Amino acid sequence: MTPRTATTLGLLTIDSPLGRIALQGDADSVTRLEIATEGRLTTDGLPDTPTPVLRRAAAELGEYFAGTRTSFTVPVRAEGTEFQEAIWQHLSQIPFGNVRGYGDIGRETGRPTAGRAVGGAVGANPVPLLIPCHRVLASDARITGYSAGDGIATKAWLLDHEGIAHR
Repeated sequence: MTPRTATTLGLLTIDSPLGRIALQGDADSVTRLEIATEGRLTTDGLPDTPTPVLRRAAAELGEYFAGTRTSFTVPVRAEGTEFQEAIWQHLSQIPFGNVRGYGDIGRETGRPTAGRAVGGAVGANPVPLLIPCHRVLASDARITGYSAGDGIATKAWLLDHEGIAHR
């Protein structure tokens, strides 16, 4: 994740196998990624104002969906509480095709009893996919929810795309 800077805001809407995706950010980083819910984006009706970093994010996402990219290099800036940012930083280290449990992340970040709080932070991720919150499952490999796109169906598609077993 990149440090905060102030520059031009941008928007770029792209098509994907999950539906439309809205990328928002500035000249330095992607700050928000929204997957359409029931075909709708909160940015519907706004004109695209792409920045070079948003074009780069779109290209990397296209490669991910095509199966030729397993990690993202585009800079992201996710702003939240100190706890959320620590969890998002940890999520960004989960490699393609791997998963962690909510409790595992709590233990790995020094918060062994914070499974529910970890779940809240995971669900508040402003840049899903680029920070791979879809790679977090319950300890028994169950999908317990997903706050992006069409929810569990979107998360199941992403897990299947990465060859991750789930129930």
